[in-house]
Amino acid sequence: MSENKKRESWLTKNKRPIVIAGPCSAETEEQVIETAKGLKKTGKSDIFRAGIWKPRTSPGSFEGVGSKGLPWLQKVKEITGFPTTVEVAKASHVELCLEFGIDILWLGARTTVNPFAVQEIADALRGVDIPVLVKNPINPDLALWNGSVQRIKKAGIKEVGAIHRGFSNLGEKYYRNRPQWQIAIEFMRQNPDMPMICDPSHICGRRDILQDVGQKAMDLDFDGLMIESHIDPDNAWSDAKQQITPKVFGTMITEMKLRHDYEDNPRLQSKLDQMREVIDHIDEEIINSLSNRMAIARDIGTYKKENNITIYQDKRWNEIIDKTKEQAKKSGLSVEFILKYINAVHDESINQQDFIMKKKEKGESK
Repeated sequence: MSENKKRESWLTKNKRPIVIAGPCSAETEEQVIETAKGLKKTGKSDIFRAGIWKPRTSPGSFEGVGSKGLPWLQKVKEITGFPTTVEVAKASHVELCLEFGIDILWLGARTTVNPFAVQEIADALRGVDIPVLVKNPINPDLALWNGSVQRIKKAGIKEVGAIHRGFSNLGEKYYRNRPQWQIAIEFMRQNPDMPMICDPSHICGRRDILQDVGQKAMDLDFDGLMIESHIDPDNAWSDAKQQITPKVFGTMITEMKLRHDYEDNPRLQSKLDQMREVIDHIDEEIINSLSNRMAIARDIGTYKKENNITIYQDKRWNEIIDKTKEQAKKSGLSVEFILKYINAVHDESINQQDFIMKKKEKGESK
């Protein structure tokens, strides 16, 4: 098989999951090679990753070993046969990676958020045949994520993939970066032919929930995972809490369940289509009910206008919230979901009533 054909197989959807593993940071030659050997022994990893340049939040933090780590990745490839991937943040990084035969590049979240940096990298990639992965930006900005991908594609890169690593959220307690799966799902809908890799390590920021997040990604039909693995994670120079040993990594991937694509099985497809038809009917009823609700809201708006009553009624709104939360609990729905729903309905009701309030009646001055 030619080198080009091997390269094409690394990011296609023909293989699920595509598994990328390796340390957050390349620290020493021994650490990199021993981690790679451990991952090779599991038989569960396809691509070896390691951070060479580390964009850190605080000055003085470990910012990577720099280009001296690139020959270590060359040795990894020679010893294990793993393709290698490295994060790049500027044109000089791209040039050094190409010089040392790195097989795949990825753009980190701090780079994706900066169109100038992405364009610099795109310009450095013109005329190069190498796969590129683009992580989502730090904040939940789908347009910015798509824009970064388009810049890379316009540079002539044919194999482009995406990495979902979650989004920064002030006050987040459970995750390091909140997954906000709906944004990644919408990205996949808009880019159906682009491989989507999940990075549970950066979503979780801790080891104990890595498998749950990785499994959810597989259940949502992601194409693969990027997992940080270190031969001695407790003593890692960066992000120690989210890294796992190669042995734990191997067990985790082994225990994950891969779901079927229902289109490959006519029997499953028929049954699923039946259940989806029921959902379509229920959705239609919900929309009709919402339409009826808004008609009443407009009537209420007319009454308020005629009697000079304010649109927003604090006491009434609190009653609705309390009642809806109780109904959610009784119905097996999450309170978080029902509050999002009722807030959306309330916002639309206010908009409908506001339209009535502003509507000019016959005889009113313009």
